[in-house]
Amino acid sequence: MSDVNSRISDIVKENDVVLFMKGTPLFPQCGFSSRAVAILDHCGVAYESVDVLQDMEIRQGIKSYSDWPTIPQLYVKGEFLGGSDIMMEMFEAGELKQLMDEKNVAKAES
Repeated sequence: MSDVNSRISDIVKENDVVLFMKGTPLFPQCGFSSRAVAILDHCGVAYESVDVLQDMEIRQGIKSYSDWPTIPQLYVKGEFLGGSDIMMEMFEAGELKQLMDEKNVAKAES
């Protein structure tokens, strides 16, 4: 399991914003992942996505890495924020965009 944890840790450290999701941003494979992508796209930030359906070790490992049972999972500057419900609450309150600005997250290329 430590090999998976180090892989996940590397992904989280190497990218300002990482979304572990089911599917890809162009083809989300569940409603929660689709909502998470829409929120990040609306925030206009650059982000990396990891399709957990393509790697069963990552799919199981991310749950223990974050101590969070569901996917999608969002990390910003190495910090775990939560899943799509938390993302939605933060987005609606204006907190997600504020956090992205405070952390100087790169903007998405248009």
